[in-house]
Amino acid sequence: MSTPTTQPANDLLTRAGAIENSGWGRSFTFYQPRNAAFWVYLALVVSGAFKFFSLLSSSAGAYGEAIALSLVLFGVYGAIFWWFTQHIDRYARQPVKLIVVAFLWGSFAATWVMAANANDAILSLYAKTFGQAWASDWGPGLTAPFTEEIAKGIGLLLLIALASRLVRTAFDGFILGAFIGLGFQIFEDVLYALNSAASQFGADPVGAAMPTIILRMVFGVAAHTLYSAIFGAGLVYLLGRPAEPRRVGRGLALMATAMLLHGLWDSAGALTQGKNALLFPLFFVMVAAALTLVVRVFRMTVPRERQFLSDILAPEVDRGVITDEEFVALCGDHKARRAFRKFAGGHAARKRAEYVLEAAADLADALADSHGTNTGRVEFARSEVSRIRSGQPSVKL
Repeated sequence: MSTPTTQPANDLLTRAGAIENSGWGRSFTFYQPRNAAFWVYLALVVSGAFKFFSLLSSSAGAYGEAIALSLVLFGVYGAIFWWFTQHIDRYARQPVKLIVVAFLWGSFAATWVMAANANDAILSLYAKTFGQAWASDWGPGLTAPFTEEIAKGIGLLLLIALASRLVRTAFDGFILGAFIGLGFQIFEDVLYALNSAASQFGADPVGAAMPTIILRMVFGVAAHTLYSAIFGAGLVYLLGRPAEPRRVGRGLALMATAMLLHGLWDSAGALTQGKNALLFPLFFVMVAAALTLVVRVFRMTVPRERQFLSDILAPEVDRGVITDEEFVALCGDHKARRAFRKFAGGHAARKRAEYVLEAAADLADALADSHGTNTGRVEFARSEVSRIRSGQPSVKL
């Protein structure tokens, strides 16, 4: 009779360890006046925001329509990326406040304070040393991958200093790096659109900006968001975290890979010597390669998050709240989820199966927020799993 009693107790201890190690359920406090990282972050983000909006205000009179159009289109584009990045983070989700802080670093500090100044200085040195033509062809590819990825990486270091109990795994670095890169990408693209609007002596700002906007949106799927996700995961591997053993070789390899992808992208014109017949096929090959790599990095970093989820929900299987099949699907990969939905039967049954998994994920969130104790929210989440599985209507209070 001792085994049934001991096993759940062990599961509860494992759950408590998973919640502690993952940082799942912890809140984030941005205002930390005794933390030097707070003041460094604040000074650089505010400086970058001032520089960016000063640039827009000085050009608004002549190119206001083009600026507004680019902000709206890239804003929608960024919202789609935001949703997708949040969608793949089904595990120890980072607080929205921390994600916004990451996004703002990429939007203003990394872009306008750090990378822009460093790029201008290095490109000027290249031009003086190797000539203007060489600097124009090869300078961007031998500058931006280092200055921009390091600038975004510094943001992740500051986030670790500000939220050390939340940034615990390489997957956390992957997600936060993606949001830093998303901010960088959107606001850099607005500048590219503004520069295009000023071409042709400003005769048709909107018409001149649209091709740039379209191209940046089409090929942006393999740009800063992707580079920074890979770089961020590598940086956490390089440093090591309480829930992620240090792996220097893997970390350096991922960071170098992000820089290489970035460098190849910025050197595409030089590699093809400006021949459009080669340029666009090269872009598509690089996009395919970059997407393949980011998927591999995602699969490399996510198992630890799935283990945390498994440890948190295992006692719920013992309680009969979650079935073995639901547990395997929830803590498995996309193939396990797809097999679970397919096994459910018809369309309505498959939809209900997916809703059950979502309710079980909400239960994991509730358990993490309560540090594994039974609260009203936890009991409600348990009842929702059973209700949805049985197909009963929701009770309106």
